Amino acid sequence: MTTPARTRALALSLPDATEQDHHGMNSFRVRGKIFATVPDAQHIRIMLDEPAILAAVAEFHDSCEPMYWGKRLACVVVNLRTANERILTELLTEAWLRKAPKTMAAPSSTRATPQDLIKQSLRPRS
Repeated sequence: MTTPARTRALALSLPDATEQDHHGMNSFRVRGKIFATVPDAQHIRIMLDEPAILAAVAEFHDSCEPMYWGKRLACVVVNLRTANERILTELLTEAWLRKAPKTMAAPSSTRATPQDLIKQSLRPRS
């Protein structure tokens, strides 16, 4: 189980991630591009490409389900009541990498990777 507050913290720990309203629900963005939305307190919609959505649903079938927008597979819906932080970290990072500018997403010797930043946010708080 992951709380909505912890999910928000994970999303906002990614570089340049911001939170903004999107048709009455919260959305997480990088440079204006949405990588996740929160339709209610129990779910988060994470914008992955079709192969990644299908892989998430297959691997985490207790926590993930596909969401179609018309005939298009649009995102994976993650149930926060059953998903753990590892699942959310993996999927949010993948969605962020997909939407972030390539120069921002590329590793650098002077800049932490998105994965490192999320790992730092997962460390126990004192």
